[in-house]
Amino acid sequence: MPQSPPAVAPASADVIEIERALSRVAYLSSRVRPHDRLMAQAGISLDRAAVALLRQIADTEPLRPSELANRLAVEASHVTRQVQQLEKSGYVTRVPDPEDGRAQRIQLTPDGQRAIDRIREASRHGMRAALADWSPQDLQQLAALFHRMVDDFLGYAETDAGIPAERPA
Repeated sequence: MPQSPPAVAPASADVIEIERALSRVAYLSSRVRPHDRLMAQAGISLDRAAVALLRQIADTEPLRPSELANRLAVEASHVTRQVQQLEKSGYVTRVPDPEDGRAQRIQLTPDGQRAIDRIREASRHGMRAALADWSPQDLQQLAALFHRMVDDFLGYAETDAGIPAERPA
């Protein structure tokens, strides 16, 4: 006889509101129009997947394609296609993996670094404008809480899957 799932305590009103706010942020960040506006401001023409990949490489480079896929929670074939396109555009290059001569890692080229710098600056410009009325203390608190939340989400996702959590530095 199948067992019924364990009883789960209902979410608090605060957790419900946080989930709603995060859903709104995710929706807003995934819309095409803001992405197109960001690309126009940065003077670059890349799709959202390519930008996500460039951001990840810039933050953690160089990585194997399989590591990139894991960090972005996408299929390896998706990363392979994106890397090929970014290579053709001159934004990334493959370098030998020092730990395994048969493997390769992906790193930004100088053009790729300039592109991600322009994208980030355009993104920060919009964020500064949107948060212009916030106090420095509120901005500092929001940044700290966002980092803490992301770290906790990553830790939960890794331990939930039976993988020990690894906290970023």
